[in-house]
Amino acid sequence: MSGKTLQLIQDDPWLTPYGNAIEGRYNFVVEKEKEITQNGAQSLSDFSSGYLYFGLHRRQNGWFFCEWAPNATAIYLIGTFNNWEKNENYRLIKTENGNWEILLPEVSIHHLDLYKLLVEWEGGYGERIPAWCRRVVQDEQTKIFSAQVWEPEKTYTFGNENFNPQTSPLLIYECHIGMASQDEKTGTYEEFRKNILPRIAGDGYNAIQIMAIQEHPYYGSFGYHVSSFFAASSRFGTPDELKRLIDDAHGMGIAVIMDIVHSHAVKNEAEGLGCFDGSGYQYFHTGARREHSIWDSLCFDYGKNEVLHFLLSNCKFWLEEYHFDGFRFDGVTSMLYYSHGSGEDFTNYGDYYNGRQDGDAIAYLTLANKLIHEVNPKAVTIAEEVSGMPGLATRVENGGYGFDYRMAMNIPDFWIKTLKEKKDEDWHPSAIWWETTNRRKEEKTISYAESHDQALVGDKTIVFWLMDAEMYWHMQVGDPNFRVERGMALHKMIRLVTATTINGGYLNFMGNEFGHPEWIDFPREGNGWSYKYARRQWDLVDNPNLKYHFLGDFDREMLRLIRSVKDFQATSIQKIGDNDRDQILAYMRNDLVFVFNFNPVQSFTGYGFLVPEGKYKVALNTDDKRFGGNGLNDNTMEHFTQPDKLYENEKKGWLKLYIPARSAIVLKKNRNT
Repeated sequence: MSGKTLQLIQDDPWLTPYGNAIEGRYNFVVEKEKEITQNGAQSLSDFSSGYLYFGLHRRQNGWFFCEWAPNATAIYLIGTFNNWEKNENYRLIKTENGNWEILLPEVSIHHLDLYKLLVEWEGGYGERIPAWCRRVVQDEQTKIFSAQVWEPEKTYTFGNENFNPQTSPLLIYECHIGMASQDEKTGTYEEFRKNILPRIAGDGYNAIQIMAIQEHPYYGSFGYHVSSFFAASSRFGTPDELKRLIDDAHGMGIAVIMDIVHSHAVKNEAEGLGCFDGSGYQYFHTGARREHSIWDSLCFDYGKNEVLHFLLSNCKFWLEEYHFDGFRFDGVTSMLYYSHGSGEDFTNYGDYYNGRQDGDAIAYLTLANKLIHEVNPKAVTIAEEVSGMPGLATRVENGGYGFDYRMAMNIPDFWIKTLKEKKDEDWHPSAIWWETTNRRKEEKTISYAESHDQALVGDKTIVFWLMDAEMYWHMQVGDPNFRVERGMALHKMIRLVTATTINGGYLNFMGNEFGHPEWIDFPREGNGWSYKYARRQWDLVDNPNLKYHFLGDFDREMLRLIRSVKDFQATSIQKIGDNDRDQILAYMRNDLVFVFNFNPVQSFTGYGFLVPEGKYKVALNTDDKRFGGNGLNDNTMEHFTQPDKLYENEKKGWLKLYIPARSAIVLKKNRNT
């Protein structure tokens, strides 16, 4: 670092005692980049272009195939084109660095042919799906997976080439293609494009975060046990159909973020990389570090340049080939620590710099972020990380890891803990304020009340914690029920306080905006392979006679309000009221005043807040009848501040409000007053 302290440390003096560790990690990344780019002889993007060479490619003079398998003694292409038989005409030639290659006549292979590799090694052999293949399909009868040639005569051409993601703020709709269907089946890219994208755009979200894109053999893994990293899951449709989905999303102004899994890989050998060349450690660690005992998966060895080449090329591939606008990196905590974060306390800075961090994994993540923004400067990267590692969403040149955002994972944990353990009268606004605004000032976060994690079997969504079985019987409009009314009121308030305290973006999981009932449970032996709970019941929110639409309508208006303020996430946020006894919380952003009354029984009349003097009008009201509320406030009323001589010089006055129990109101100042 030539004697200059990194900006990360300058911004947070409490990191000074750990300066050597932070700068050592930074310098390690610098040296690793020099190593893999041959001291700058090539760019990081050049190094990460392996997908253009490895795998199966159609050339002018035929078909070229290349695979890296250093432990193999012989490799053959087998498939429908040679009756799946070992044939010397399809034997690969070993070149340098453990690479194997073959050039075949054009007539040898055709579009939609199925194929695999027959890999031999000292003492054994096995059929393998190529590591770099771009399409994998499963036979409906045998359930066997095979690679498939995808070279149609006419490939998809993108129409929205110069799409620019809108990130001010980033409003993310987390989704899963397969379970987006209303019917009890696996949904498709085409169905999602036609039926769900218009909903998302109409609701005001400007980004989707798609789960389970990379091919995975077990549907119920939610896409987190990946087998083929370059193949878009064929259970949802074809590569061209995914490209059309992304292109249409861009046409609607929606960025498409991929939930990418580079933290581990499925253990399967026939479908995945588990024992690709017979060694068991080609892509993964040896010994005790090879297996992730909690996730029952395999851990990449990020210290190998070949693994860096594979994973970095994977990042570039999805950006270039499919026009994804960025990534949400899954399981970052597991990558950062030798312990995968299990059993760690993370109660002080020393826990982040105690020698138990995986420097190779950290280098990979940093280089991945640098690469992604080199390939597409407008790309978005998000870290799913629970430990709170400083600098995760700080620029690489400042000593950070280079992510644009980190997930504010403390917020959903707080809400679930509150719902499980606290009575309504014990909800403290000071705690709510702390959890929703507690973050490093130099790092942008994605706030969310709940994601897919809270919807899985074994847990409950927020709406289920609030209403439980009552929502099965009392969601008809005009059917009063205390538990349902309480649940709807708090559902709106929880989302409003979470979404309007953001400093980066906001995320919602598909269907949770309207209180989708029940959990998520993918087809499995234990439920008779049923799709009943692996779908979304859109007819609930579409039915005007059911209360679900009140929650959906509120979510739409909440996002409209947020988007009405330029760079909402960057506006200063100022607390103007915080009373745990009354359970009142109030804060300001720009010209908006947000007031929450979490008190379950007491409404307040003439409750005062000191704000800039002027006239205020209601911009949003959770108690509005059109959102299923009681309509106790007159939304057309204008509210004028009352002067106070003590604050005349500051041009502030008292805003006196009526605040019904379990409600929130947003007021907007008239700029002309």
